[in-house]
Amino acid sequence: MFAFSALALFGAGLTGCAINRFERREAWRDQAEQACIARKLVQPTTYVSLAREIEGPGPCGMQQPFRVTRLGNGTVALKQRMTLACPALAEAEAWLADTIQPAANLYFGVPVAEVNAGSYSCRGRNNQVGAKLSEHSFGNAVDIMSFTLADGHVITVKGGWRGTEAEQAFLREVFVGACARFTTVLAPGSDMFHYDHIHVDLARHDPRGLRRVCKPLLKFESQLYAADGTPRPMATPRPPTRQPVAPQAPADMEEDDPYGLSPTSSRSGGNRYARSPSPSAPAAYAAAPPPRPRVAAAPAAEEDAEPTTAHGPSDEPIY
Repeated sequence: MFAFSALALFGAGLTGCAINRFERREAWRDQAEQACIARKLVQPTTYVSLAREIEGPGPCGMQQPFRVTRLGNGTVALKQRMTLACPALAEAEAWLADTIQPAANLYFGVPVAEVNAGSYSCRGRNNQVGAKLSEHSFGNAVDIMSFTLADGHVITVKGGWRGTEAEQAFLREVFVGACARFTTVLAPGSDMFHYDHIHVDLARHDPRGLRRVCKPLLKFESQLYAADGTPRPMATPRPPTRQPVAPQAPADMEEDDPYGLSPTSSRSGGNRYARSPSPSAPAAYAAAPPPRPRVAAAPAAEEDAEPTTAHGPSDEPIY
């Protein structure tokens, strides 16, 4: 009886915090890091520095994490420091350069000066106890909560997704550009957990890493890229429309706890519902540019399951 009780307590210790301390990190993750660093897609600068290896708890961590205090070679501040693996950081920098800044200049006439984003956090998906580990657990994901423009105007994902015309268009350009670079993109309307931020990651959804999840489906025509993915000639920046912004609740930030001092979030997150329901059966989908070249990595041993939302596996098209 005593042995059975001890075994039960041991099992609870493994599952209660959603981290199996004996689980090993998938080989493709370390291989992707090594390939990215070998190609010098990210190099240390004044604002990007190499940190010591993050090993655990369990499979959490990365071989060569980068600590980031600013993006865009120092031109874009971060509200809080980020810790990312090389592949995610390389794609985030490219996303900023080829989509976010051009979109800000197009719709507001000024660039983005600061980003409020979350990065590494060893925890289950959507902060749910017992869930599969989030890509944040491997420095392979970024959550964007808001952008601050050079003129001081703040665009939150929560308020701007259905905000002014310019804010809506800007955030949809950001979303479409993300879908061309990342394998998972979840924005308001995708499920009840992403009503206030845009989540992007480089998860493997199939052995070759070709399958994509990009939600919600949008009826939106990009002004940055034509339907075939070629950049459009830069239009004259539109004058910004300034309207009073309703008070927003504090942003739901990811923890930056890279060395596992607090392996799980204290938030339950189970009672939040999407404020913006997914659009139903749109006539056309957002035209996104074709995927850019990505870091090559060895195939995974077996197919990963599609990310699970509150409504079960999606039957929507996979990007």
